[in-house]
Amino acid sequence: MNENLTALLPEIALLGAAVIGLLAGSWLPRHRQWPIAVLAGAACITGLAATAHTMATDREQTVFSHAFAVDAATDAGRLIVLGALLLVIAMSVETVRGHKRQTEYWVLLLMTGAGTLTLIGANDLLMLFAAYLLASVPAYALAAFAKDAPGTEAALKYYLMGALLGVTMLAGTALLYAAGHATSYRELHATLPAAPYGLTAVGLVAVLAGLLFKAGAVPAHFWVPDVTQGAPTPVAAYVTTLPKIGGLIAGYRLLHQTLADTNVNWPLPLAIIAAVTMTLGNLAAFFQTDVKRLLAYSTISQVGYLLMALAMATRTDLAQKSLLFYLAAYAATNLGAFAVVTELPHARTLQDYRGLARRHPGLTAVLVVCLLGLVGTPPTGIFLGKLEIFTATIDGGYTWLAALAVANTIASLFYYLRWLTPLFASAEPAPAEAHTVLGQWAAGTAYTAAALSLILGLTGGVVLLMGDGALLS
Repeated sequence: MNENLTALLPEIALLGAAVIGLLAGSWLPRHRQWPIAVLAGAACITGLAATAHTMATDREQTVFSHAFAVDAATDAGRLIVLGALLLVIAMSVETVRGHKRQTEYWVLLLMTGAGTLTLIGANDLLMLFAAYLLASVPAYALAAFAKDAPGTEAALKYYLMGALLGVTMLAGTALLYAAGHATSYRELHATLPAAPYGLTAVGLVAVLAGLLFKAGAVPAHFWVPDVTQGAPTPVAAYVTTLPKIGGLIAGYRLLHQTLADTNVNWPLPLAIIAAVTMTLGNLAAFFQTDVKRLLAYSTISQVGYLLMALAMATRTDLAQKSLLFYLAAYAATNLGAFAVVTELPHARTLQDYRGLARRHPGLTAVLVVCLLGLVGTPPTGIFLGKLEIFTATIDGGYTWLAALAVANTIASLFYYLRWLTPLFASAEPAPAEAHTVLGQWAAGTAYTAAALSLILGLTGGVVLLMGDGALLS
């Protein structure tokens, strides 16, 4: 039993900062709680440094009776999550500055971030469920942080669906345990091929239901538009980005490590879910006028493309690195768009962005990069991510799914252009109040995220090498 705690330093850094921040915040004056934000940022930087050290020394291992794996996918996922969490923290500064519950905000953000990191490396069904709870429960509170009617309704829907699918996931864990007589992925890999087909299939569907909820995929997507619209914008940026990273990498590890040799035909149902998710997300986004709801449906469609990699988990070696690269590019691009929405708190509809190019050319440039990036336009990172995932899908024998994804990509250009076109309108611009900016932190986050999206697209060949390496069991 490997009990090397240093292997879990990124997770320990976030949880330790959460505990210290909660204690310190109880002693700090309500109007001077900014040190907790600094502590949260320092925890993320510590985790990034620890991950870089692990990658440099090639310390791949499993710890605590193989319950947690530290490998190429874990390291890449940690970099994505911690980098994205830093952007969310920076984006949130003006939103929560002076708030009487500022400490609680940072603590909840750190805790749900730690849960997301645990999802990424979970190598045991019980660890997976514990990570699901740690990633979910603080996020429910964050959704209602504003304590207004839309936020309360959003948090209630988020909680009820999360609780339902959490129980479903736990039932699936029990079924897989009954089928394979183990919860460790290593042992299930050996026992599930001889287990009853029906028991294995139903258990897998139930466990995946919880992970699809985290990712916001059909049919567990109903919470996404309401939470995105009702929660504070930085929280909306968080819930549409980081849980997807944890849920999708966790799903990939589960499928790749436990079901590679079983007779359960899970790639086809996953391919169908991917097809329905991308199509529904795009169709629902077509006529949205609220920018946050439009981005919500955009994230649902993006999950459809990402699920293609999960469907190909055991069919091609390209699946893992294409998934990890796409997640990195998506995180930067999506957070860039949300940072602009955060920076313009009074611009809630597409028409509120009319004439933005004349008043704020920098923010307009970020929106152009991020929205066209979400379509998959070169030279942004998502372009290369989609290219890799489409290639992996064809290589895995699902050409029809790749063709449908290309058609959806073309169709998505319509609703992104509905947002981009008003930016350059010279006649009847939106009132100046709609273009009032929030502050420097949100703007800086927007520029940083857009730059990262472009850098990933331009240096994709080097970055893709990070996704190489076998998963540990």
